[in-house]
Amino acid sequence: MTETVRVELGARAYDVRIGTGLIERAGAEIAPLLKRPRVAVLTDEHVAKAHLDRLRAGLSAEGVEMTALALPAGEATKGWPEFSRAVEWLLAERVERRDVVVAFGGGVIGDLAGFAAAVLRRGVRFVQIPTTLLAQVDSSVGGKTGINSSHGKNLIGAFHQPSLVLADIGALDTLPPRDFLAGYGEVVKYGLLGDAGFFEWLERNGLALAQGDAQARLHAVKRSVEMKAEIVARDETEQGDRALLNLGHTFCHAFEAATGYSDRLLHGEGVAVGCALAFETSARLGLCSQEEPSRVRAHLREMGMKTDLSDIPGEFPDADGLLDLMAQDKKVIDGRLRFILARAIGDAFVAEDVDRDVVRGVLSDALAAR
Repeated sequence: MTETVRVELGARAYDVRIGTGLIERAGAEIAPLLKRPRVAVLTDEHVAKAHLDRLRAGLSAEGVEMTALALPAGEATKGWPEFSRAVEWLLAERVERRDVVVAFGGGVIGDLAGFAAAVLRRGVRFVQIPTTLLAQVDSSVGGKTGINSSHGKNLIGAFHQPSLVLADIGALDTLPPRDFLAGYGEVVKYGLLGDAGFFEWLERNGLALAQGDAQARLHAVKRSVEMKAEIVARDETEQGDRALLNLGHTFCHAFEAATGYSDRLLHGEGVAVGCALAFETSARLGLCSQEEPSRVRAHLREMGMKTDLSDIPGEFPDADGLLDLMAQDKKVIDGRLRFILARAIGDAFVAEDVDRDVVRGVLSDALAAR
């Protein structure tokens, strides 16, 4: 069974296809986009080992030739050196403006390949084939592309919408449990920011989803993509509502910078911890009841996920050091911190110029519990 969610962006609208067997059917799905039967695939070494032969066969079945470059796996790839390598490779492969680049992997590959497509010959089309839960529900949809800098995460990039997204939930079967749960951090985020009913559904079905229930996975991915598509259609370049998708991310990006974008903390893990702390901040500001952050943490713990700074190994800066890292966040305007806070589960909003002392207190308490 395959579901389709349309991202309505006028002339640049596209479909997100969600289901099983989409990698094997990639040729039939992508061929209508092609001016010539050839694609250039950017992937990582882990995904290449697990899935690249299936993609090649799926494309070949429709007479589509594939050339591929496998980059090292991991967040460290999302920087200038591997980005430059990818762009030079695409040029060496004589990828033309009318061609299609395929991003085949998780969020790192999707972001890097999308940015490469955005700047190559001033913009070529690309297709996302996300292979992780995090990429399927979040980073593959919406057109945010980019790489990290020594100054912070995703500070270099462009908005460049894909022409098609193929989210094969069968690929999730090969994910290590930690990577799957990291992606689940982004799934939970959607319920927390705008759909209390979906969060309640996750409380009932999250464990089945993690254990491989295909119907649960299909529903969770589809609902997440529907919510993101609705928000992106209203606010493509994050002038307003789209900022809601950053629930937990101001905290998360600071924690990722503090841990050196390493395996100490995966992005989705940081989002989960960040969501818990955003709700804690909201409660301390009197915006929501204390039961709300407790309920968020209870569900994350039931799923076996990180819920606080004490769950992240290694040394951390102090609260002021973390606040300094937050000051580099893209959501900062005129030096004022913007956070996504909540009045309740399912009712998030953009908060301007949040009291730094309250945030400092939340961080100090979280650090003291380590």
